[in-house]
Amino acid sequence: MDTNAPRMPSEHAETTRGRLGRLNLVMFLPMLAAVGTLLVARDAQTWGQAAVLALGVVAALVAFVRWAARDLSRVALPCLVVAAAVWAFGALVMGSDAAFYGILIVGSLVVPQLRRHRAWAAVAVTVYVAAVGAARVLVTGEPVSDVLIPYVIIPAGVTAALIGLMFPNQRFYGIVRELEEARDREAELAVVRERMRFASDLHDIQGHTLHVVKLKIALAQKLVHSDAQRVEQELREVHALVSDTITQTKELAYAQRRLNLSAELENAKNLFEAAGIRVRVDRQGEVDARTGELLGQVLRETTTNILRHAQAGQVRITLSESGITVVNDGAREAPPPELRGLATLKERVVSNGGELTVEQEDGRFRTAAAFPHGRASGAL
Repeated sequence: MDTNAPRMPSEHAETTRGRLGRLNLVMFLPMLAAVGTLLVARDAQTWGQAAVLALGVVAALVAFVRWAARDLSRVALPCLVVAAAVWAFGALVMGSDAAFYGILIVGSLVVPQLRRHRAWAAVAVTVYVAAVGAARVLVTGEPVSDVLIPYVIIPAGVTAALIGLMFPNQRFYGIVRELEEARDREAELAVVRERMRFASDLHDIQGHTLHVVKLKIALAQKLVHSDAQRVEQELREVHALVSDTITQTKELAYAQRRLNLSAELENAKNLFEAAGIRVRVDRQGEVDARTGELLGQVLRETTTNILRHAQAGQVRITLSESGITVVNDGAREAPPPELRGLATLKERVVSNGGELTVEQEDGRFRTAAAFPHGRASGAL
């Protein structure tokens, strides 16, 4: 039987389908069994006839149970054959106009799940039901008027109608599957975004620290023979900086890390001065804690980039109620380098309702992060 090959279901999709399947079993299986039992009891004149009609009902129930379990393909062909044979026996031998019950249920379950040619299959099942009913005229010699409605029109019409109704039902299951797959993709994207955020924060912490340590060690090497006391001070600061970085890394791992903008401003000022760069800080306003944390990340990344990529002589940092701007000289004449840290931060700033701009002109490099409404709109 050429049925839809099932995709590999996700855990969520499998759970949802299982619940829908159990709901269908609870709601409809008893009803289908009861209707089938009544039809057998009404039309069977002997135990043999009852056994034959019961086969059609059993085929219908088996097909429904496997359909609810999303595993109809394994029993589709046997159930169709049994149901079709019961209808032929019932219509041509027993005179049972209700013997099409089995093929009615089985056909309506199987046809909508076919991978292709579903319309032709629906027509074929309907035509078979009508043809078997019409053949009763040839077998028994009854008048066409006595056969047409109970054995042809009603069985074929009900079969076509139920198969047609099952197509939207199959589409419903398809929509459920698509929604679950979309949900899983969104969860996977959330994991990827969180990993990128963690990697970016780890880069901010350790990359920044390593560049500062490099500067301080270089300074200590220059002074090792001329100013031992200053060298000792620089080494103590390196030790404290490394210890602080270890603490921040642990806080990051346990989602406890929060940047303080004022501390970042003071840290950036000290670093620039230690590197022989003149720095001016203008605080024109204050920002809330959520926005301040994002701006602190921008300032930290910008400070690292200036120390790494520029030959700066002076830096100006301007903090307002809506954002921060950092301007430095000494930018290279060549096109600006690819600053991956700022690119990642730009995505984060934009996702929180702000904007991050980077400009280079006449030897000056300008980095500006702004929130038009003065605060970040989303979670960090």
